[in-house]
Amino acid sequence: MTPQERDALMQGIKGLLAEKASEANAVMIALKEDVAKYGIEQEARKSAMADINVAVQKLVGQITDLEQKWAESQIRMAGRGGELSAGEQFIKSEEFVAYAKNAPSHGRSSSNKFRLKTITSLDGSGASGIWSQRLPSVVQPNLMPLTIRQLLGAGRTNSNLIEWIKENVVTNNADVVSEGALKPESNITYTRDDVPVRTIAHWIRATRQVLADFPQLQSLINGRLTYGLKLVEENQLLLGDGIGENILGLIPQATPYNTTLNRADDTMIDIIRHAILQVALAYYPADGVVVTPTDWHNIELTKDNENRYIMASPAGNLPAVIWGRPVVQAYSLPAAQFLVGSFQMAATVFDREDAAIMVSTEDQDNFVRNLVTILCEERLALAVSRPQAFVHGSFPSGSTT
Repeated sequence: MTPQERDALMQGIKGLLAEKASEANAVMIALKEDVAKYGIEQEARKSAMADINVAVQKLVGQITDLEQKWAESQIRMAGRGGELSAGEQFIKSEEFVAYAKNAPSHGRSSSNKFRLKTITSLDGSGASGIWSQRLPSVVQPNLMPLTIRQLLGAGRTNSNLIEWIKENVVTNNADVVSEGALKPESNITYTRDDVPVRTIAHWIRATRQVLADFPQLQSLINGRLTYGLKLVEENQLLLGDGIGENILGLIPQATPYNTTLNRADDTMIDIIRHAILQVALAYYPADGVVVTPTDWHNIELTKDNENRYIMASPAGNLPAVIWGRPVVQAYSLPAAQFLVGSFQMAATVFDREDAAIMVSTEDQDNFVRNLVTILCEERLALAVSRPQAFVHGSFPSGSTT
């Protein structure tokens, strides 16, 4: 209904109401004359008055109904849906409807009193005029930081297998020789090593309507799926056992820490320095240290005999470095363990396919159910060409301070 149509209809109803009021006034004058003249009210005029009252009540109801429909149309035009405001609930309440039907056409009536009651929302949770506020973001649980890959060398491959030739045994017989003497022979043997490209993947199903109606939700789903891959990747690169389709990770290939290097008064800081030495004795330069967040916390809190911090300053924001090597805090590393190595030189992650999102409506019965399957997968390989370049061990009990 347009505002013009509404105004025209209201004008017509009010005109009829004025007509009936005029008729009622004329009948009232006649009734007063009858009482003055005869001492009684004529039955015909009393009947006419009752008819006029009925007509007036009908017109009052039409006005109320029109006002109600107009308010509802205004709400729909404003895009507020079908929920009723406090005003709408008021004019639709049983008390007001009963009052409108029994309202007198003139004068006062002591039997028609209307008392406004508290208007509550349809679900009883509060006034429906108070609209809920939706926050612009989806609350997610905190995600574990991923750190291991940043230490490793990076490469790409177009194959499903990474191969390299590894120097195995070197027999070095080089020596000084006299003139005319037979020169010594040395020997070098090689073996072939390889690692397969592995696939990490998972999927979920969602309704097409949800993804169409909430673009942000689609982005969140895609991000969550990608993070799921990277979380498994982190665990595989560090701890994978190489069995079945698992990647053979760094720790299973690392050299065990040589505990004979330990001293009686060693701290965690000392243990890491011993591991760096062990890597160096294998002729590789250590370029990274991996510990748990808890162990790094304990290392930073290490103090000297005068209670001065050795590794950190509470007033500053120093980078995570120990013995000149960057420290990575790995949440997937078992408690009280460490890994020291020549990460860039001795290990490389080869990406065959980067993490990708694929959506299909043809999976199972998706088409007839308006569902979509969202698949996320990646393919990669970890090539540890020099396992001796990594040292893995545990901090001895009591070495935290």
